Amino acid sequence: MKVIHTISELKGELDNCRSLGKSIGLVPTMGALHKGHASLVERAVAENDVVVVSIFVNPTQFNDKNDLKNYPRTLEADCALLESVGAAIAFAPSVGEMYPEPDTREFSFAPLDTVMEGACRPGHFNGVAQIVSKLFYAVEPHKAYFGEKDFQQLAIIREMVHRLALDLQIVGCPIVREPDGLALSSRNTLLTSEERERALTISRTLFASLEFAKENTLAATKAFVEKAINDTEGLELEYYQIVDGNTLQEIQEWSDSDYVVGCIALFCGKIRLIDNIKY
Repeated sequence: MKVIHTISELKGELDNCRSLGKSIGLVPTMGALHKGHASLVERAVAENDVVVVSIFVNPTQFNDKNDLKNYPRTLEADCALLESVGAAIAFAPSVGEMYPEPDTREFSFAPLDTVMEGACRPGHFNGVAQIVSKLFYAVEPHKAYFGEKDFQQLAIIREMVHRLALDLQIVGCPIVREPDGLALSSRNTLLTSEERERALTISRTLFASLEFAKENTLAATKAFVEKAINDTEGLELEYYQIVDGNTLQEIQEWSDSDYVVGCIALFCGKIRLIDNIKY
């Protein structure tokens, strides 16, 4: 596996691959890789001749400077994992390489980006669109792979590809969970052992709500989840919304959509976690 730090070297390497007729897959990440990321890379390896994994903690998508500062950075371990699952290239640029000058582009994906994460983290999805579009232009992949844990992000990236008329396929991959149910996240490494135990309430509640929903209204199901989180010491609910999976807009009745997704964000101690579940 090659570790590349500049766009020019990356383009040169990939131009050579394209000249040989090879298909290119991209897995964008912010590093601190885990089994969830590995599953994305493994799928990309199975479906493409050459797989590029970007490792870049993107400053423009953080609206909390402390969150950016504390985000885990583990490049050496990340590269070892990537090599073990068959990635061909790890692209690990500097901030100066990706942003030689400020990116003044402004993206709007309303109404997809005005709810949930968009409402709670102003500017977040503009930053996501900036960096992901830069990666798409640098790599020019045939397919790009994203996890469904970041459900809203996946919907917005699909919309961005459509609006920019990019010739690539976005592949959404299922949430990967620990054996006890906790959704894998790079942020999990920042949890204390006590917080890690409390965080299990998230997935346990979401899975319990699946059964609850079979015999109860949508409003009652939403209240069921909110109460379970609010009753758990050390957890602070930011939102739980039951939405149409295509529009991301809240629905009022189960019959309002045939693609219903419950999306949650909360703080476990000082660490912000997200998860979702399909009803």
